[in-house]
Amino acid sequence: MAGLLVNLGEVRMLSLLTNDGQALENNVLRLYQNDKTPAETDTAGDYTQATFTGYVAITLTATDWTITSGAPSDATALEKTFSSTADQALQNIYGYYLVTAVGGELVAAERFTGAPFAIQFNGDQIKVTTKITQD
Repeated sequence: MAGLLVNLGEVRMLSLLTNDGQALENNVLRLYQNDKTPAETDTAGDYTQATFTGYVAITLTATDWTITSGAPSDATALEKTFSSTADQALQNIYGYYLVTAVGGELVAAERFTGAPFAIQFNGDQIKVTTKITQD
């Protein structure tokens, strides 16, 4: 399954296509812990960011992405790993979301197939390959 491009993400894509002069900025990959299925009208406030020990959101730069033309075309980022660094209370992780690095605006989100995934022990990991499809 590919991440859902929310309305703001669609506007950003169109802005790039029409060269409207908006400065490009990186996106930040975050995990979320609330039981949420992404919708096009979502905002970043609809997602509760993970807080397990060792969790750090990851900035995705232009070099992280590979764009493949086709029907549909897609952009796929290099796999990123989120790791727990201590035993702790159980935290269920339901998916990931992308926000703009400067404004924190929601661009895309995906609920993991088979969610939730438990983070509880030192060394628990979640690996994410972000993929956005445009048709």
